[in-house]
Amino acid sequence: MFPNSSNLGRPPFPPKPQQHNNFFNKLPLNIPPTLLSHQQIIDAQFNFQNAALSRALLSGNLTAIPAVSPQPLTYGNGNSIRTSAASTTFRGRKRLNEQNVPYDVKRQRFHSPHRDSTLVNQTVPLPEERRYSFPGSVPSPLFHTHYLPDLTGCVPPLQDSFPDPIETTLPVAKDKLSQQVLELFQACQQQTCDLNKKELCRTELQREIQRIFPQGRLFLVGSSLNGFGTRSSDGDLCLVVKEEPVNQKTEARHILSLVQKLFSTKLSSYIERPQLIRAKVPIVKFRDKVSCVEFDLNVNNVVGIRNTFLLRTYAYIENRVRPLVLVVKKWANFHDINDASRGTLSSYSLVLMVLHYLQTLPEPILPSLQKNYPESFDSTMQLHLVHQAPRTIPPYLSKNGSSLGDLLVGFFKYYATEFDWSSQMISVREAKAIPRPDGIEWRNKFICVEEPFDGTNTARAVHEKQKFDIIKDEFLKSWQRLRDKKDLNCVLPLRATIQKR
Repeated sequence: MFPNSSNLGRPPFPPKPQQHNNFFNKLPLNIPPTLLSHQQIIDAQFNFQNAALSRALLSGNLTAIPAVSPQPLTYGNGNSIRTSAASTTFRGRKRLNEQNVPYDVKRQRFHSPHRDSTLVNQTVPLPEERRYSFPGSVPSPLFHTHYLPDLTGCVPPLQDSFPDPIETTLPVAKDKLSQQVLELFQACQQQTCDLNKKELCRTELQREIQRIFPQGRLFLVGSSLNGFGTRSSDGDLCLVVKEEPVNQKTEARHILSLVQKLFSTKLSSYIERPQLIRAKVPIVKFRDKVSCVEFDLNVNNVVGIRNTFLLRTYAYIENRVRPLVLVVKKWANFHDINDASRGTLSSYSLVLMVLHYLQTLPEPILPSLQKNYPESFDSTMQLHLVHQAPRTIPPYLSKNGSSLGDLLVGFFKYYATEFDWSSQMISVREAKAIPRPDGIEWRNKFICVEEPFDGTNTARAVHEKQKFDIIKDEFLKSWQRLRDKKDLNCVLPLRATIQKR
């Protein structure tokens, strides 16, 4: 399929002779979905040339798979794909002016090379749609007997060593503001079909990328897997090519240049306008024409894999966490303070800020998972074991019975009046606000949010006082309005936000 080339035909980083126990040899290559037997998987060999089957998978409606002849809609085989004649420019929430952003802008998500009711079950559930999202797993049209909207927090495992998931419950909403938060959450949270689209693309791209880097593994990370995704969330991908760290200025850019070349030539029938963004941690930005999802792909940002599963555990050990995080992300996006590439807060920083607030209440709603379960969140754990950690963590039974509405008001009050921005650092790892370190990472920074694994500042993109003042002002105004009116519409238009998803 590819031209004979010394660059395209083999990975540019041959393994060292003494490394007999290669890291990637330990990665499972064929992890079946949990609910399927081995024979079912054999019977359900996926044919990506079947357009009707692909559409069924992408829509999430897998109750009936029609038998049809192969159609042109396929991934990775070079055939034409039927797409609309719409413009090929990026149409995502933050993409309209992306081409005007300087290449050296610090992309916040990837600058970490260096990081009432309770749950019914007794271990943290793993999201339903994520069973097959581990690199090398086999997607199958028999995977669901029926479509289950992800409204209960039911999270199935990624491999068959996990027990079957048990559904969780949503919090009870007895007041207007809490009901509004739940309504927004249920309407906007990522659905099974949304993740199916991203997973299908990840599976196919990994197969194609392995023609260049046979040992490479492609991980779906970030909000798509951590439990805090929305219907409109982009997909974040991490390509791991070797165990050792990769120099982001040289090696990573070289690897991504080859990936971009692959996308723009052999895979151009379904990958739209791949762009190599030469940031401090470079990425390839692209849009998948089949799923209509936009992706950012980085190389060896393994801390993103680790924090994905840490956050996913936080997301499911207490049933008020996900609704609260989602409404805060929507609020920040509405007020234009949720874009690290433009000097405001990344979604990752916002999630950490919500978790930190829930940890620091007089009666905490969340613990420090890294303190309580250090063996499950060890920063040296091999990557193919990281996804197992959440299943070992029991739910956190808090004595704090605050409603979602009260917690949302308290969140804004905490950052508007209580947190000391000038001297304190937000630390989810420590479950408290701690004094700022005296390193260059923290000196003269307006907002300090500690990455739980590598200790970097996830909010370093906020480097202008004007942007910082805007962020603080939004917290203050939103607290005052919610405190007085107890109506989400006074800080976030509910109907319009739901329509946008």
